[in-house]
Amino acid sequence: MRYSLGSAKQRVMRPMKNAFKQALAAGQLQIGLWQGLASPYCAEICAGAGFDWLLFDGEHSPTDIPGLLAQLQAVTGTPAHAVARPPFGEARLIKQYLDLGFETLLIPMVNSAEQAAQLVRACRYPPEGIRGVGMSRASRWGRDANYVAEANREVCLLVQIETREALANLDEICRTEGVDGVFIGPADLAASLGHLGRPGHPEVVAAIEAAIASIRAAGKAPGILSADPALADRYIELGCTFVAVGTDMSLLARATEALASRFTRRGSAVESGGSPY
Repeated sequence: MRYSLGSAKQRVMRPMKNAFKQALAAGQLQIGLWQGLASPYCAEICAGAGFDWLLFDGEHSPTDIPGLLAQLQAVTGTPAHAVARPPFGEARLIKQYLDLGFETLLIPMVNSAEQAAQLVRACRYPPEGIRGVGMSRASRWGRDANYVAEANREVCLLVQIETREALANLDEICRTEGVDGVFIGPADLAASLGHLGRPGHPEVVAAIEAAIASIRAAGKAPGILSADPALADRYIELGCTFVAVGTDMSLLARATEALASRFTRRGSAVESGGSPY
């Protein structure tokens, strides 16, 4: 966090700086890990593993606002940048997530440029947006006088495309000012294209590769999640800038299965079926 100890008059605030956003703008590859276990202890372990970013999932995990706060506190001061995904792109939730201190948000199920523009406004203070101003952890409860002046510039907005409709509107979504990156959701995209549970299907992979090219051509940062190393490598080669290469849940599940199988022969060897997780 950007503060130093001392009296209020002595306190010197450092400028807000979103290094993750700067890295995306510079085209620097950022490797991440999904966090779905909703555990601050697990988050702290993963934050020290060497990943550039961790995604704290509020959409498909048993977490809530206090739970997200605890996880964010657990990784504060570590090299891993904290990205949060709310369950949906509603202004009141976006405000809460930003007030907790998250500087980068990934919003799921973005299907149009109009929706993307509304999300930009939800992330920004007036006059550029509609975010409410309040005393919060993000501003160190008012101790960081720079926060409200710099947040509009430094908050990073990533939108997630994961439907046939979003693919049809991709060029317009990418042209939305204030969108920093476009994340492709392979699991839901596969379902939308008629290949539920098969994100490695050739039609899905072809759609993803075309989307990556379109996102790059628009000057935005493409992102994706794939726990399949070969697919992750392929998407990196195609120019994805922020890539999640696994989840805490799948790492724990597969490792415990392998250990049980090694000693009891009763462990269940699970085929991923091309799952991104």
